[in-house]
Amino acid sequence: MKKSTVATFAALAMSSAIAAPAMAEGEVNVYSYRQPFLIEPLLKAFTEKTGVKTNVIFAKKGLEARIEAEGENSPADILMTVDIGRLHGAKMAGIAQPLKSDILEKNIPSQYRDKDGEWFGLTTRARVIYASNDRVEQNSITYEELADPKWKGKICTRSGQHVYSIALFASMVAHKGEEEAKKWLEGVKANLARKPTGNDRAQVKAIYSGECDLSLGNTYYMGKMQTNTKEPEQQDWAKSVRILFPNTNDRGTHVNISGMLLAKYAPNKDNAVKLMEFLSSGEAQKIYAEANHEYPVLDGVEASKLVQSWGSFKADSLSLNKVADARKKASELVDIVDFDAGAN
Repeated sequence: MKKSTVATFAALAMSSAIAAPAMAEGEVNVYSYRQPFLIEPLLKAFTEKTGVKTNVIFAKKGLEARIEAEGENSPADILMTVDIGRLHGAKMAGIAQPLKSDILEKNIPSQYRDKDGEWFGLTTRARVIYASNDRVEQNSITYEELADPKWKGKICTRSGQHVYSIALFASMVAHKGEEEAKKWLEGVKANLARKPTGNDRAQVKAIYSGECDLSLGNTYYMGKMQTNTKEPEQQDWAKSVRILFPNTNDRGTHVNISGMLLAKYAPNKDNAVKLMEFLSSGEAQKIYAEANHEYPVLDGVEASKLVQSWGSFKADSLSLNKVADARKKASELVDIVDFDAGAN
């Protein structure tokens, strides 16, 4: 059974394997939700540096279930994914193993890694507010202000149950407590211009079309729109808005992560640890953050010039461990207030 699983992995991974030098030092198998073109430059640099061959399987969904189903026979060494919800979910599914690494602890701030060493952040993205250049005059805002009646009928967002939304709402639960977070969600719901639908870019498109004035979204979507040459209309969407970093004058803007974990039954554990430590290095952080329009977690590594052009901000120092702990309650509150029904 194990031979069959490994053979299947090899066949599927062949098209995305990164060629290794002649003196290869073994291999490492990566299950990834990050698209191949985003991580291949990193893996190529790792192979050139260490001689370790990397094999990658990319999928849009189902990798956690796959690792769980494969059990002890799984060829997976590392899972790469995004959002604290997905990383915490993988931990709860029992498909990760704890890792103690001085290098990872040095390079990755404590608020961006699991307290038990079962997941580690690689880059950060801020959950910001996109504001219409034509219809919104102010240049500062707070998340709390989204519940102010002055924004009635002017806010767009994706589903309240999406992992990106739940993480932000969980941070509000952690900061404000359950009752205040519930009141806030009710206020935001009352200000929605339409039922929550679509992805983050769809919200910016809605601002461009005049359907709303503000939207919630992750920072990297601005980069995706600004550099989209295949769909140049998205560049027009991006030009119609500017990024406001909420609460940057007090507790800071909510940030989330892209991250990684060491698979529970990693057959190439030593090489997996080498790759994880490499991904936290300054060299890899710069490559990864620029490719994804995100912010490096390693202090001292600058974001790309495009990302810097959006402005500076103070990041919320709240540990993502606390955000993970509050996710269940945040999800319950979304249902209690019937957030996805939109305003009455």
